[in-house]
Amino acid sequence: MDHHMEMECDDSSDVSKEANSKLESNPNLTKPQLEEKRNAVHAELARVTKLPSNSSYAIHRVRVLHKLLHLLSIQQRNVSQDEELELLFASLSLTHPLV
Repeated sequence: MDHHMEMECDDSSDVSKEANSKLESNPNLTKPQLEEKRNAVHAELARVTKLPSNSSYAIHRVRVLHKLLHLLSIQQRNVSQDEELELLFASLSLTHPLV
C-alpha cells in the first residue's frame, strides 16, 4: 500500500471508533438499523482496503465510506444531511435507505 492509502486506512479506525460511540445515541435510527448500517460500512471498508492502493475507485470509496460514518455520527441531522446519507447508501448499494 502506498502512503496515501495507508493514511486512509489508519484514519478509518479512528473515524469508526468515534462514529460507533456517537451512533449509540442517535435518535434517528433504531438500534437494529444502527447495527445494520454500521456493519455494512465496516464490511465495505474492510473489502475496499484489500483493493490495489493506486486504485482511484478504492480511494474514492474510502472517502465516501468515511463521509457515511460522519453523517451517521451526527446525533441530530437536518433534512439535507438525512437526504445525503440516504443517497450515499443508495449509490453504494450497501443497505436500504433510511425510512
